[in-house]
Amino acid sequence: MEGKTIMIVGAGFMGAGIAQVAAQAGYKVRLYDISEPAVENGIAGIKKILDKNVDKGKMAQTDMDAALALIVPSTSLDDAKDCEMVIEAVFENFELKKEIFQKLDEICSPETILATNTSSIPITKIAAAVKRPDKFIGMHFFSPVPVMKLCEIIRGIKTSDDAVKVTTEIAEKMGKVTVISKDVPGFIVNRINAAFRNEAYRCMEEGVATIEDIDKAIKFGLNHPMGPFELADFVGLDVGFNVASTLYAGYKDSRFAPNATLEKLNISGDLGRKTGKGWYDYTSGEKKPRTDVQF
Repeated sequence: MEGKTIMIVGAGFMGAGIAQVAAQAGYKVRLYDISEPAVENGIAGIKKILDKNVDKGKMAQTDMDAALALIVPSTSLDDAKDCEMVIEAVFENFELKKEIFQKLDEICSPETILATNTSSIPITKIAAAVKRPDKFIGMHFFSPVPVMKLCEIIRGIKTSDDAVKVTTEIAEKMGKVTVISKDVPGFIVNRINAAFRNEAYRCMEEGVATIEDIDKAIKFGLNHPMGPFELADFVGLDVGFNVASTLYAGYKDSRFAPNATLEKLNISGDLGRKTGKGWYDYTSGEKKPRTDVQF
């Protein structure tokens, strides 16, 4: 599919990141969102990252210009009609994804591969909404996409071998390390990470250690770049809560039950860095401990 066109549905943090790595790999990209300001913000974010890479000598200006030239803004799903692949990267909501893919199924060529970046919703469940389940696949990138090397490829019950092969080739051309997962809730990484993160939350609630010390222990004891609370704030507590809820609904296992304190933070609107407060307080411009969420 070298030189072909890929539409990215959703110009937020994840979608813009996917658009960036796709363009840097030489693909023509149509970056879609429901409004022009949303798409413009996504492209501005890409340009900001690439500018930094050029300033640091990690990228030539000509390469940056070439990548940006491959990204075309879009506010109409009709622009997907001649794309060879569409990658959806919207909010983790089944009904929203279902609606988008039903529209794309009518617009796109029968040969177009439809991929979802869902982090926990079963691929087969979304694929049931379209008439081409053999060409429907999971393509789970990790945040931030330009930095994180992994892409989980998830096949639904009816996903064809050819769709898996083509999708894997595309992801690897984007510079990703790929793994193939069965279609189970949470796939590989989020299933393991959800249970891990819940145990960190339990340690906090039982008073084993403070949030800061749990993060420090994991960073320096297990060599993780971020502690579980820091990472949760970075990704968004709403995302973490939705993933936990989906896993618990799928497995009916207490290991994945959404944490009570996490649920309270979601209800209060403290969703991490993007809202100024999460497990930590960022309102001063620096990360500071919160004492009102610890036991």
